Amino acid sequence: MPAPLDTRTTHAPGESAGAARGVNFVDAKTLMQIKNLQMRAKVIVEGFYAGIHRSPYHGISVEFSEYRQYVPGDDVRYVDWRLFARSDRYYVKRFEDETNVLCYLLVDTSRSMGFGAGDVTKHEYARTLAATMAYFLYLQRDAVGLAVFDEHILEYLLPRRRTGHLRRLMAALQREPQGTGTDLARPLEQIAKTVRKRGMVILISDLLAPVEVLATQLGYLRSRGHEVLVLRVLDPSESTFPFTNPRVFHDMESGKKSYIDPQEARKSYLDAFKEHATGLTKACNDLGVEFVDCPTDRPLELSLFDLLRARMLRSRTPSHNDRKARRGA
Repeated sequence: MPAPLDTRTTHAPGESAGAARGVNFVDAKTLMQIKNLQMRAKVIVEGFYAGIHRSPYHGISVEFSEYRQYVPGDDVRYVDWRLFARSDRYYVKRFEDETNVLCYLLVDTSRSMGFGAGDVTKHEYARTLAATMAYFLYLQRDAVGLAVFDEHILEYLLPRRRTGHLRRLMAALQREPQGTGTDLARPLEQIAKTVRKRGMVILISDLLAPVEVLATQLGYLRSRGHEVLVLRVLDPSESTFPFTNPRVFHDMESGKKSYIDPQEARKSYLDAFKEHATGLTKACNDLGVEFVDCPTDRPLELSLFDLLRARMLRSRTPSHNDRKARRGA
């Protein structure tokens, strides 16, 4: 049985401590003690709901649009009690993005995702992130699908809201990294071909693949009218290369082993890493794709804000084709 959950006030990398002051995030290492993935996701989502109104990020929440009559299962926090006092009827506030979203989660389980220099591997973080988003979207009455992939698509679940679907989705996320390389083209291409109704695609991967491949497939998705959120999951050591002593480095995907002196290799590695990251950012910006870095020490709750922001943009911005048409006019 996991130890009691300890929370600590923390902040995401790149953000000031003051920006997150007063918001309690569950420590990732503590979270991973919860073996049941759905329970882990529930803890994160409930913590997110509890903190959203006192959070400095509350301005990111969806905007009020209208009322609708209360139905069993609605969150009582959105009941308008003043309106109840006047009408003796229960009404809840509706929000601009309270629509049924068709959402696909694409989760990378290639061998490189098994890396972790700290307490949490990239794969453990990625599947917890996917489970959290699935649980959150399910509570919002959205249809959630899943594709788990490495070189091939290993699990493929169409978006559903039926009883038991969330349980099947959580079971599919339990798959351990077994493949070698990462083929981003295949799952993105399959989603683009099979999803006819416009929706949201959330790609969770370390993105250790050529930028050109990613740009081509994301462009295809955008041309079909889908909104895309890309979450790059990396171990912090991959972006900082903190190693000091010469050692044998093992490529987890190719199996190749190399003896490297970090003092000599650091500059070339960091230059290559920066070039790849810059290319990813530019490709996503050019395509109108939301791109977020998610190092494994980043509080998982923050990614739900990323999801809300992506949904807000989905309801407020024209499609990629509309923007291209306007530029060509």
